[in-house]
Amino acid sequence: MLHWLADYLSVYYSGFGVFKYLTLRAILSVLTALAFSLWFGPIMIRKLSFYQIGQAVRDDGPQSHLSKAGTPTMGGALILAAIAISTLLWANLSNPYVWIVLGVTLSFGAVGWVDDYRKVVEKNSRGLPAKWKYFWQSVFGLGAAVALYMMAKTPMETALIVPFFKNVAIPLGIFFVVLTYFVIVGTSNAVNLTDGLDGLAIMPTVMVAAALGIFAYLTGHFEFARYLNIPFVRGAGELVVFTAALVGAGLGFLWFNTYPAQVFMGDVGALALGAALGVIAVIVRQEIVLFIMGGVFVMETVSVILQVGSYKLTGRRIFRMAPIHHHFELKGWPEPRVIVRFWIISLILVLIGLATLKLR
Repeated sequence: MLHWLADYLSVYYSGFGVFKYLTLRAILSVLTALAFSLWFGPIMIRKLSFYQIGQAVRDDGPQSHLSKAGTPTMGGALILAAIAISTLLWANLSNPYVWIVLGVTLSFGAVGWVDDYRKVVEKNSRGLPAKWKYFWQSVFGLGAAVALYMMAKTPMETALIVPFFKNVAIPLGIFFVVLTYFVIVGTSNAVNLTDGLDGLAIMPTVMVAAALGIFAYLTGHFEFARYLNIPFVRGAGELVVFTAALVGAGLGFLWFNTYPAQVFMGDVGALALGAALGVIAVIVRQEIVLFIMGGVFVMETVSVILQVGSYKLTGRRIFRMAPIHHHFELKGWPEPRVIVRFWIISLILVLIGLATLKLR
């Protein structure tokens, strides 16, 4: 919005032309989302507490979590509002990728909001039934996949790029839609599974988003893309504004979500942020790199799959409790130790993901 205004005003005063620079708008996007989160965070927490929108805690989980019962949840709505406002203010709204990413984020957030609302407001322990949750995730995920497939202008925009290899790109054709669907829906649910401890999900999300912002900037710049031998996707660079907004909103939310948390993200935030990471990774053609950088999310998801599979097949559990962060808690690790160590692992994996830009 302000990009259009600055473009118009630059005709009368050239100084407004500075707002055309992507890097400046990305910085302003971070600051806007961060300021919004810090300003409205306390207001939102008071409102959630007043209406008794509090977290329910499982009786069979770690005993240290029982004290968290009643902590305000659905705080992910604050993150989504900060992202949406900052993106609409600073992004070039004529860019279709901006609308696809924003649309996927908000639509998955709506699914999570319904699930949270039914659990904490209507006191329905089932929330949104799983079949309906996955149905709507599939609808929105497939919609984005088809849109991106139809928008592709070159074969590289629908090819699977294999990191660490200079000239390995697997043409996908229509299977691009299938891959995109699984990346978006899978990442959405993976982040949701990780959101079980104070700040555990949001910090890795922020780190991965920042790294994807770097990929988006380089992918959308012809000279950098050619130099690094990565696909050039015209317009992808504008997603830096969105990833910057996500970073700012996430850090602002972490201010209140850090241990001991004053507010929880809820499905409204976790499902949306995971889907956002997935669709951005698809646009910049770095699905495998997302798998690497989001290794903590992958580890949490695999731990659940292994636990359920083992119990159904053998009647035995591999972990003391899944997702795996609860396993370490039940082994005696204090919650902050689990959180910070998972953050460190995420940082290492993000750096490895960024290293694929040159290690080819």
